[in-house]
Amino acid sequence: MSQTNSVYGGQAVIEGVMFAGRSVHVTAVRRKNNEISFLEVPKTEKGWVRNLKKIPLLRGLVAIIEASAKGSVHLNFSAEVYAEEEGEVKQEEPSFFGKISLYLGVAVVGVLSFVVGKLFFTLMPPAIEYLAFNNLFEGRIYHNLLEGLIKIIFLVGYIYVISLTPLIKRLFQYHGAEHKVISAYEAGLELTVRNVQKFNTLHYRCGSSFIILTVIIGVIIYSFVPYDTFMERIIQRLILLPVVIGVSYEALRITNALRDIPVLRYLGYPGLWLQKLTTKQPEDAQVEVSIASFNRMREIDMRNA
Repeated sequence: MSQTNSVYGGQAVIEGVMFAGRSVHVTAVRRKNNEISFLEVPKTEKGWVRNLKKIPLLRGLVAIIEASAKGSVHLNFSAEVYAEEEGEVKQEEPSFFGKISLYLGVAVVGVLSFVVGKLFFTLMPPAIEYLAFNNLFEGRIYHNLLEGLIKIIFLVGYIYVISLTPLIKRLFQYHGAEHKVISAYEAGLELTVRNVQKFNTLHYRCGSSFIILTVIIGVIIYSFVPYDTFMERIIQRLILLPVVIGVSYEALRITNALRDIPVLRYLGYPGLWLQKLTTKQPEDAQVEVSIASFNRMREIDMRNA
C-alpha cells in the first residue's frame, strides 16, 4: 500500500470528486436521475516537467501549480453538469481544438486564482501586523509570530465563513468522502459504502495540511532573514514565497511518511485540525460517487499499465 500513497490523490469538486492516478484524472458527478457522469483526462507530462518533479523543493511548486490547473478543469466540468441539471441551455459540443482551448483557458484561470489568493494571504497579514503592532515592541521573531497568528486567523475565519453556505458545505462533504475512500483503499478493504463510512474524514496527505504548513514554515524561514523597513519585509515575503511553498511540500511528504511512528505522527496534527473545517461527514450517495470515481481511475490505470 505504501506505493499508492505517492501515486493516488483526490480532490473534491462541486457535486463531485476527482481522483488522480498514474495515467488519468477522473471526475465523477451524480446527475439528478442518479446516473454518474465521468470526465476522464489522460495524464500527460512533458519530460522537463517530470524532471522538475524529481528536484526537492522545486517539485512542490510544480505540483501546486499543476494541481491548481487540473483542479480547475475538473471543477469546470462539475459546474457545467450542475448548470445543465438546473435547466440551463447546453451549448453546442465544442470541437477537439475548442476543448483544448477551453481546458487551457480554465487551467490558466485556476493557476492565476491560486497565485492571487496566495499573494493576498501572504502580503495582507504582515501589513496588518505592521500597522497594529510595529511600534509596540522590537524583535523580528515576535513580529513574525504575530504575522503567522494573523494568517491563521484569516485562514480559519475565511474557511469557517464559506463553510456556512450550502454549496461549500456539500463541497466539504465530498472532500470528506474522498478521504474516506482513500483510507479504506489503503486499509485493503473492499470499497463499499458501508466499509468506507467506517473511516474518518481526516487524512495526512491533504491540501489542507499543506496550507497550514506554509504558515508554520513561513514563520520559521522569515525569522532567519533580516529586514529594516516595511517594504523590505514585503519584498522579502514575495521573494521567499516559492521557498516557503517548496519547503512546506517537503515537510508534508515527511509528515505523511512518519504518520505511523507514535511520537513523530503528531507533526501532522496541525493539518488534521484544519481538516476538521475543510471536511464534513458525507452522505452515502456522496460516498458512492467518490467510490465510482476512484474505481474508474483504477480501472483505466490498470488497463494502461
